[in-house]
This record gives sequence, structure tokens and C-alpha cells, in this order.
Amino acid sequence: MDTDRRAKAQRFADLHREGCFLLPNAWDVGSARILEAAGFPAVATTSAGVAFSLGRPDHDFFAEQPPEDRVDRATMLGRVREIAEGLHVPVSADLEDGYGESPETVAETVELTLASGAAGGNIEDFTGDRARPLYEEKLAVDRVRAARETLTAHGEPFVLVGRTDVLLVGGPLDEAVRRANSYLEAGADCAFVPGAADAETIGALVRGIDGPLNVVMGLTGNALSLDDLRDLGVRRVTVGGSIARAMYRGLLDAARELADHGTFSYAAGQLSQTELNDLFRQG
Repeated sequence: MDTDRRAKAQRFADLHREGCFLLPNAWDVGSARILEAAGFPAVATTSAGVAFSLGRPDHDFFAEQPPEDRVDRATMLGRVREIAEGLHVPVSADLEDGYGESPETVAETVELTLASGAAGGNIEDFTGDRARPLYEEKLAVDRVRAARETLTAHGEPFVLVGRTDVLLVGGPLDEAVRRANSYLEAGADCAFVPGAADAETIGALVRGIDGPLNVVMGLTGNALSLDDLRDLGVRRVTVGGSIARAMYRGLLDAARELADHGTFSYAAGQLSQTELNDLFRQG
């Protein structure tokens, strides 16, 4: 890792030490550059947004999404590399489940992610299998531990996030807390529990988890603000694929207006060519 990349990675690690910060999610270099220009200290990727930009569905249960429809690891990490090389701020990668069940595969994925220039990445315990939606807890812990051992061997700054999807698959809060703490004990630097959207649940997670907590907002237009989340004790806030979905909402509305009415009012709120050129010249 060169000096500049190491400095960016260390800045990203430092963001997790105190306070609360917003880490928005991009899906390509253009969206990432716009987020960087808005002044965010770091940018994350969204696997959902990357999949949508390729005309593919996001990672889901296999019954709804055959494995061959899934964006493969090489394609996803290629996009991560493009974004990391196109920004001056650190980039954290959405690595889904590590692109394989075994701890060895997860370790390899994290090693490749480090080589791509990312300053961090999350590993989730969602399997895609309705019969067992989450990896068995011991295996899930071993997967995080394998990732940490690989990072330790390289000796470079990298924020490893242990994500548990317990709440997303209808599991209990106490299991989410237990798994999050197990992932932190196994070497994760930050816990991520998507599916918590109200102050009571988030407050319980903060109190129960022995380390920094990431929550995701924007999935349902939640009323909690960044200040509210800061007051609750959340360390990091992401927005998942919500920005990408909002962009595609605008695209779909424009397409329907053109196809159904032959009118062009959708263009009234567009960014000008000059504005976009100026944004993308930065760097």
C-alpha cells in the first residue's frame, strides 16, 4: 500500500474512534465523485446500486434470484477499484457475504479488497438460503476471524465491519446483539445491524453492543435525523442503496412521461452540463 492510500485508510479508521459520521453509498465513480464534492469525509459502495447499474437484481434469496444472476466478486471488486482510484477520500466496500461460505474464501475476498484500494469493508451473515437465512453463528464468527487474520498479516489500516442481518430476516434483537458482539470479539472494528429504524431499537443496540455501531437509514424514509442518531450513540450511518433507488425512481418517472405523454417536464430539474462538467473536473 502506497503512502497516500495508507493515509486515507488511516483517516477512515480514525473516523470510527469517536463521534458520529455519515457515510453515503455510491455505485459508480460519477455518483461517488458527487458525494465527495458534497464534502463527505468518506464514501461507501452499495452492492445494490452496483447491481442495478448493471441491470441485475441485488443479492436476495436464491429462490428469487438464481446464483447466476448475482454480480460476481471480480465484477464487484472491479467497481470498488474504479471508485477508490477516482476519489481523494477513503472508500469502504460492500462485500455482501464475502462471496463464499468458507472462512478461506472470505479471507481471500478481504485480501483482494485491500488490494483494490478500499479502506474498509463489511462482511454479512446473510446466506441467501430461506432454509437457513443466516450462517450458523460459529461459522459466521470464524469468517470474521479469518478476515481479521488476513488483515493483520498485511499490517495495513482497514476497517472491518461485521454485519448481522438478524433483524432483516425477522430474528430477535437479543440475537442481533449477541452476534454483533461475537463479530467484534472476532476482530471486527465496527458492528452493522440493518433493519433497526426506530429510536427504541437503535438505543437498545447501542447499549448492548460493545463497540461502534453502524445503522442504515433511508430504507423507508425514516424520520430520525443524523443528530437524533448521534444523540442515541450511533457511530456510523450509511444509506445503503437508497440514493441509487431514488435516482432510478427519477429515471423511471422520466421514461413513463416520455412513453405515455410525449412531454418533457422531467427535464426541468436536471443538472446543467456545465454543473456536471465542473463537478467531474475536480480531482
